[in-house]
This record gives sequence, C-alpha cells and structure tokens, in this order.
Amino acid sequence: MDANVSEATSEPAHVLAPLQAHCAELLGDRLLDARIAYDELTVEVPAQRIVDVLTVLRDDPGCLFKVLLDVTAVDRPENEQRFTVVYHLLSMKHNRRIRVVVATDEFTPVPSVVPVFSTANWFERETWDMYGVMFSDHPDLRRLLTDYGFDGHPLRKDFPLTGYVEMRYDPEQQRVVYEPVKLRQDFRSFDFLSPWEGSGLLPGDEKASN
Repeated sequence: MDANVSEATSEPAHVLAPLQAHCAELLGDRLLDARIAYDELTVEVPAQRIVDVLTVLRDDPGCLFKVLLDVTAVDRPENEQRFTVVYHLLSMKHNRRIRVVVATDEFTPVPSVVPVFSTANWFERETWDMYGVMFSDHPDLRRLLTDYGFDGHPLRKDFPLTGYVEMRYDPEQQRVVYEPVKLRQDFRSFDFLSPWEGSGLLPGDEKASN
C-alpha cells in the first residue's frame, strides 16, 4: 500500500473546502449540514436517505469513498433525537476521509447500509448491541459483544454503571449462572473528601520532618 494512503487523515480547512463544496453540489437537498472541524469534513444527512447518500459518495469520481471504516453512535439523552449515528469513510484513490452523520431516536430505525458496504454488517450489530439503535432491513441484527440474554445497552448514558446482573460459574450446577448484581462494599468508606485532605497524615509523611 502507498505510504501516503496509510497516513491519510488530517487535512487543513482550506484543503477540505473544495470537497465540502463538491459534496454540497453532489448531495443537493439531501445535505442538512456540512462543516469542517478537527481537520475533517462532517456531513449531516436525513437518516432515511443514508443508503442513497453513501452510494453516491462511494461511486462519484470526485469522492470514491469505497471503504467503510466504522459505524458507531453518540448518545445525547437530552435531545429529542438522542442518537447520532456516525459513518467513517475512506477514499484510497484520493487519500481522504469523510464523516457522515444521521440523527434518530430510540424507536425509529435507520436503514441498513449493508447493501452498500458489506462490512457494515458487524458494525451495525455492534451499534445495536451497545446503543440500541435499530437498523431496518439488516440481514442479521442480533447482539455481538454481549450475551444473548443481556438486558439493556451498555454505552447508553442512562445505563447503570453496575449493570443489572452478574455472571459466575456455579460448581454445583456445573454451568454459568446469572444473578442480580451484589455490591460488596463492607470495607470501603465514602467520606467524599480529597484523599490528600481527609486522611490526615499519610504514610511516609513523618519522614519529611527529618
């Protein structure tokens, strides 16, 4: 692989401005927003148009974003559409990247882009597993990183830090069992003070006076 391709990412705004203008012309009314931030172009499009948009970005000679690097999400529970689904694309031909984002809520599925990029299969499964974002027409939308009977989606902001259940091996039953989480904190004291202020003289401090 060309060394320049392997190092493709950050570009200053003046280099990305032509691409931003090209995407604005190419996508037309499918483009909700286009901005350059952190040396990368981000375009926002309607969720229901994502298949069409990624197909255009993949096939247009001025883009040729033929590699889907990742699909993930961002959870902002305070928003009506709490999830931002993020697609990272790479053009090896033009040595350039682009970020495409769509917004959705807990109940409205985003069309699967597996027909455009087969690598989206596991990416979308992971996003469903971790965030609970649904993808319509996905060929096999099931959990990928958690167990089949897992309750909830661990990367949601409202998911409890301790989870719901814990798993252990039961030697009597000779199998793995699930039980409600039990927090054993008998030997922990929470006084909410700084460790440098709440404990008085720390071990070793007596040597400072010698």
